[in-house]
Amino acid sequence: MAVNLVSVENVSKVYGTRALLDGVSLGVSEGDRIGVVGRNGDGKTTLIRMLAKLEEADTGRITHSGGLRLGVLTQHDSLDPEATVRHEVIRDMADHEWAGNAKIRDVLTGLFGGLDLPGFPQGLDTVIGPLSGGERRRIALAKLLIDEQDVIVLDEPTNHLDVEGISWLAGHLRERRSALVCVTHDRWFLDQVCTRMWDVQRGTVHEYEGGYSDYVFARAERERIAATEEAKRQNLIRKELAWLRRGAPARTSKPRFRVEAANELISDVPPPRDNSELMKFASSRLGKTVFDLENVTVQAGPKVLLKHLTWQLGPGDRIGLVGVNGAGKTSLLRALADAANSDGEKQPAAGRIVTGKTVKLAYLSQEVAELDPNWRVLQAVQQVRDRVDLGKGREMTAGQLCETFGFGKEKQWTPVGDLSGGERRRLQLLRLLMDEPNVLFLDEPTNDLDIETLTQLEDLLDGWPGSMVVISHDRFFIERTTDRVHALLGDGTLRMLPRGIDEYLERRHRMEEAAAAANPAAQKAASAKAVPEKSGADARAAKKELQRIERQLDRISEKESRLHAQIAEHATDFEKVAGLDTELRELATEREELELRWLELAEDA
Repeated sequence: MAVNLVSVENVSKVYGTRALLDGVSLGVSEGDRIGVVGRNGDGKTTLIRMLAKLEEADTGRITHSGGLRLGVLTQHDSLDPEATVRHEVIRDMADHEWAGNAKIRDVLTGLFGGLDLPGFPQGLDTVIGPLSGGERRRIALAKLLIDEQDVIVLDEPTNHLDVEGISWLAGHLRERRSALVCVTHDRWFLDQVCTRMWDVQRGTVHEYEGGYSDYVFARAERERIAATEEAKRQNLIRKELAWLRRGAPARTSKPRFRVEAANELISDVPPPRDNSELMKFASSRLGKTVFDLENVTVQAGPKVLLKHLTWQLGPGDRIGLVGVNGAGKTSLLRALADAANSDGEKQPAAGRIVTGKTVKLAYLSQEVAELDPNWRVLQAVQQVRDRVDLGKGREMTAGQLCETFGFGKEKQWTPVGDLSGGERRRLQLLRLLMDEPNVLFLDEPTNDLDIETLTQLEDLLDGWPGSMVVISHDRFFIERTTDRVHALLGDGTLRMLPRGIDEYLERRHRMEEAAAAANPAAQKAASAKAVPEKSGADARAAKKELQRIERQLDRISEKESRLHAQIAEHATDFEKVAGLDTELRELATEREELELRWLELAEDA
């Protein structure tokens, strides 16, 4: 039987006249991996802060088991600005100690891309004070993960991590023995890591078994049972449930309750989007040309990010854009926006961007545009337009769209200056959509948005007719709202990836392996100044085996490519596809074993 580590008994917390939590009782046991979801402002952060005893409850009791080792990542770090990264993360460990510790090497490589912290001016000896909020947050997360804890409490751990970092963190947390309580709006991450969910709603906490997919199933079933008329059944959660049951890419969690009831609930739900209808409408609004890029070079200052890029964004295209930080995702969107806003007069460093004559672009940047703090929410929206045409005969007033974005009738009269960061982000996006654009650029639109608001935004975008490019580290949002994924891999090119983000992660992994194999001297210098030297004979033998393994990995990659092509060719022959899929799985297992052996040998070589 699992040992109870943290107990929350009949806890209440009131702010002003509002009860955030009312008589809540919960527990965290050994092996628990708990995801905490709910609308912004409903008390998620307050709950985990009280759980960690960083904040006191008004009533009730919170108890920790004796000698509990608790690690907490809050939204504001407590790092010493005058200290170096080395002092905060590795403390006083000698180089040979930390460099010889596989766990420390894994954390530094997973969060920073290498043991020498590429991107930090002095590597481990960089002073923390001048660093950005995102860099400080990664340092705080690394400091937490290097230690051993019984319970880890994380508040938005995926903020400021790219797709690769989020994928690494999910794998790392699955392998740890620590219990986990995590607040995040990243639904892919919740599905990969969590085995239980806490849904914080109106002062109470509902518990569900399973990851995010299972939570959506169970919540939909609960609402179905409670519904007394069809109107109550027509809600956004049915569309998300349908999406999950039909199998979004990389969805692996399996339901642990009545799947039959869930299938019955969504039997009449159409696909999220009617792509052919939207494409037809988008073409009528945009014509044949949206953006045509011919031999374009994109630069950020003197640094060349993309070169000789020939690419086309057509009417109705819905593109997800992923890539390593600094590869040029935002710079590409800015170059397109500059060309559109200057009627084609402002061109990139080299090449030409042709913009369609009917293009009306809306660009949601990562910076929240400043609004008059004295405006009311509804007034800020009505400054743009009173009504908006959503296509196919659908029309919404400013007030109705405000409600869709989580601004109820009372909230619509709140001054903009009193809104939280997430609420201002919502308002910024709402104002963009009210202007009826036919091309939409969204740069990290999910920042500061809770899951319920994200679901509503996805539903709204399902019926939006136009061309769209989305940059996001939220894998679920990319897969849910776009039809194709393009990647900037840091080599100056833009590639279309038929298998989406899974293919991107595989390509990045192969690139890192190739870089490590091509420069083993740098890898060794970064990892161990004082790791004990192996004998010359051992090193030569290790290098020889490394080369053999690399050749095997190359052959496996070739076989996997051929199998993927065969699967696409025989897509309607289910028996054939099943056999090919079995071969693929066997190759994946063989590749994992070889990669592990490669890592072991790399130290000896």
